[in-house]
Amino acid sequence: MMKILVINGPNLNFLGIREPDIYGKETYADLCDLIRSHAQKRGVTVEFFQSNHEGALVDAIQAAYGNADGIVINPAAYTHTSVALLDAVKSVGIPTVEVHISKVESREEFRQISFIRAACIATVTGRGFQGYLDAMDLLIDKKGKKA
Repeated sequence: MMKILVINGPNLNFLGIREPDIYGKETYADLCDLIRSHAQKRGVTVEFFQSNHEGALVDAIQAAYGNADGIVINPAAYTHTSVALLDAVKSVGIPTVEVHISKVESREEFRQISFIRAACIATVTGRGFQGYLDAMDLLIDKKGKKA
């Protein structure tokens, strides 16, 4: 069975509290429940990892080597600053989709830069929590085409 690792970066544990006008009122637990339900419908397993620390995110990506068939990652603020996350995704060679709840391309200028995007097979932005499901579907469909 296909296994997808969903990684969330800094402050995403504060969904529902943090800037609800941008990120909505649903919580991180709501997001995980939605993803779990979608994974079950699609016949895949899913694991979650969230950290506010860059090194812990790198460790989670490295731990996925040989253990996950795909990664959905919302690096949050590290999107715009972390070469370490880019290098980690490149090093494990696991198909990865970058996801953002908000439409980052319509936000501040500094949010236009994504280091990790260069190592990802796709990017989904501005679709709210649905973006995670879209990202999962991209990975599942890609795996299906290889089989």
